Amino acid sequence: MEIIDQKFEEIKKEVKANVKKGAKFGAYVAAGLVLLVLAVNAVGTVGAGERGVLLQFGAVQDKVFDEGLYFKIPFVQSVVKMDVKIQKDEVAASASSKDLQIVTSRIALNYHLDPSSVNKVWQEVGTNYNARIISPSIQEAVKAVTAKFTAEELITKREEVKDQIKLNLTERLLERNLFVDEFNIIDFNFSAAFNEAIEAKVTAEQLKLKADRDLERIRIEADQKIEEARGKAQAIQIEAEALRANAQVVELRWIEKWDGKTPQYWGAASPFIGINPRP
Repeated sequence: MEIIDQKFEEIKKEVKANVKKGAKFGAYVAAGLVLLVLAVNAVGTVGAGERGVLLQFGAVQDKVFDEGLYFKIPFVQSVVKMDVKIQKDEVAASASSKDLQIVTSRIALNYHLDPSSVNKVWQEVGTNYNARIISPSIQEAVKAVTAKFTAEELITKREEVKDQIKLNLTERLLERNLFVDEFNIIDFNFSAAFNEAIEAKVTAEQLKLKADRDLERIRIEADQKIEEARGKAQAIQIEAEALRANAQVVELRWIEKWDGKTPQYWGAASPFIGINPRP
């Protein structure tokens, strides 16, 4: 019985020792896991065409992370990634021209965020800068410039209109840390009444141009006929003077036109010198 009690005590001691070892191992594993989690949360990467905005307890910091690996304080700091690649946006804009014609247009804009100021964009606007900044700025720029031109000038001076809108828009967006890369006016649309008026004007100009061409053609043809008549008159005058100067020329002209038949009546004189008509 004493031997059994002794063995039981030995087993208990062994179990207690193993439990202590297991507890130490578990503590080591837990500590290792905590360190691993901390390490994972302390590093990160910023992709190509992106910048990282550093937040500390949600507050925006001055630090902006470039592309590549970055380090931060786990659970205290976080990083928000902002796209700085060129982006495209198309916006419909409506405005009034200088002559109070309603003009609707479609604008295509290529732009990108200022990489060094993405923290300010995130702090002031967030990621919804398309709706909050881009679209309203396009509307205001189009209205400001369109009001300087008549509806007809918007068509004939389209390149100048485009340059002025682009300059106006560039200044507006630069204040909000956005750069304009390219700007295009895809289309101008006017009211149906204005389109009909333009079509009527073009038609009238075409008709006037045709009338001018016809008048010029008639004038040229008239000048040609006058010259032709003047030439004929001069020819007749020269021939008449030649006939008056030489009677034999008259007989020659008569012979040239004679059909070879003797006329029944000669009249007062024969056209042939030295030839008498037959009875």
